Amino acid sequence: MLYTREQLEQIEESTLAPYGVKSGQSRGRVYPEDEHPYRTAFQRDRDRIIHTTAFRRLEYKTQVFVNYEGDYYRTRLTHTLEVAQIARTIARALGANEDLTEGISLAHDLGHTPFGHSGEETLNALMADKGGFDHNQQSLRIVETLEKRYPEFSGLNLTWELREGIIKHETEYDKGTAVGYEPEKEASLEAQIVNVADEIAYNSHDLDDGLRAGILSPDMLQGLALWEELVGQLNLRGVPFDELARHRLVRRLIGIEVTDAVHETSRRIDEHGLASPEDVRDLEQAVARFSAEMTRKNREWKDFLLANFYRNYRLVRMSQKAENTITDLFGAYMDNPAQLPFPVDKTASEAALARVVCDYIAGMTDRFAVQEHQKLFDPTVGA
Repeated sequence: MLYTREQLEQIEESTLAPYGVKSGQSRGRVYPEDEHPYRTAFQRDRDRIIHTTAFRRLEYKTQVFVNYEGDYYRTRLTHTLEVAQIARTIARALGANEDLTEGISLAHDLGHTPFGHSGEETLNALMADKGGFDHNQQSLRIVETLEKRYPEFSGLNLTWELREGIIKHETEYDKGTAVGYEPEKEASLEAQIVNVADEIAYNSHDLDDGLRAGILSPDMLQGLALWEELVGQLNLRGVPFDELARHRLVRRLIGIEVTDAVHETSRRIDEHGLASPEDVRDLEQAVARFSAEMTRKNREWKDFLLANFYRNYRLVRMSQKAENTITDLFGAYMDNPAQLPFPVDKTASEAALARVVCDYIAGMTDRFAVQEHQKLFDPTVGA
């Protein structure tokens, strides 16, 4: 038996919650295309994202630890996959559209630079008087312009809802603008779920990577409300802390956070009587949230990680190396664009050239950036 696209759309209509975004009611694509016979519009979006060059490059882009520091630490790609898994779980529990949620999850970090947030901050500073740099806007730029995969148009020609989810991605560390995508309104519930899943993912995997790297230890974590809750639930007090214990703790942490987000979001949906996707967008604040108690615990958790993990000397040193590498590359290309491995319009303005250089550097993986730096500045390395 074959389920056609029309049948899949009917299944969405009958099974999703009234506030879930239905693919059959999408606002559509910029360039008209024939619909697929057995994939919904959001399934097609998801598939297009997975097959991009930008998505593949995430495998060698930094999450916290630079790629060559070890094979077991998260990369930007594994982080993205963890976000997608968590977000789909939440979406299914709430009756939201899983395909749209997954597509936004897979695309939300496409625009990240090499070397994680350090790279983004450096590029933003270098582009300060030329339009700046923001990885959400860069993710949208990738799917709208930079990916060249179709003869009829630039970009991926994704649906409006997927693009809105990208530009409205927001966490404590990511707050951008959504010009052209109803910035006065909240994002869809599906996009909000991705925001929550992103926070859950980095709260849990930064603990995991920090413990694995030896930067964090169980003794350091004692007294934190979330840590004490985890240790108590798993009966880990006074027992040796080994790799299995770490896995159990991280798994339980994700479970606690997901359960809280699902119940609190459901409560808020009922409280506001949300009966359509537009009801979600018209609220003055996001409906997908943690409870007040979990928000307090997460605040304590993040403050601890900031002081004891992200500011550890190993990470600070790598951040400085990242800043130096990207600054050198940017300066070299701007001073002599002929060093770029593709032709550049010689009549382009400085701002236009800077954006070309910025796009090129932002698309680099960690190891490519390091190799390119060596080629440009080490005379013993061939071009």
